[in-house]
Amino acid sequence: MKLHAQALLFDNDGTLVSSLASVRRCWTRWAAEYGITAERFGRVELHGRPAAEIAADLLPADVVPEAVARIEQLEVEDVPDGGVHLLPGTRDFLDALPADRWAVVTSATRRLAEARLDAVGILPKTLVAADDITRGKPDPEPYLVGARALGVDPADCVVFEDAPAGLQAGRAAGMRTVALATTHRADELDADLVVTDLSALSALATGAGVEIAVRG
Repeated sequence: MKLHAQALLFDNDGTLVSSLASVRRCWTRWAAEYGITAERFGRVELHGRPAAEIAADLLPADVVPEAVARIEQLEVEDVPDGGVHLLPGTRDFLDALPADRWAVVTSATRRLAEARLDAVGILPKTLVAADDITRGKPDPEPYLVGARALGVDPADCVVFEDAPAGLQAGRAAGMRTVALATTHRADELDADLVVTDLSALSALATGAGVEIAVRG
């Protein structure tokens, strides 16, 4: 199977890099600091959502700004302690792409996203973070902002995601989707194409755009 696009939009955590261990460590500590029981905390979906939305699900509105700043601090400080590493295939896939044909679209804050990307040597020309949007995934806004930043029609974009909420956001934005089964089972992911990770794919940049193919 092959997909053709003018631009590629990548989620970060779980798509380009793995930060699951860091997320669990930091959010577990955060929940304990704010007196949130394990049972209540376990009912909230963490992956692929902005911290502000997670905090709003768990805490009174007047506490949310302070709580969001605290989890950002915990996660940024965790990065140098092995809090992030590249997922298979990420480096080779991104190296095959022109810098102006791809963007990172993440639910993390800009400060946290830049810390994680810098730690693994990824320097996207275009980054859309939680600071740049008003509604997080599964709303289509993050990916529409990404397409606009690259100057590409949403219909000509392909989204790469590991989380159902992100895939839903990509579809709602009118984009084709590629799911990576890095944090969810393949049968939990609804996308035009489902693969294990980016190592299963190749990218070829041409004058007509980018051709994405499954490796034989």
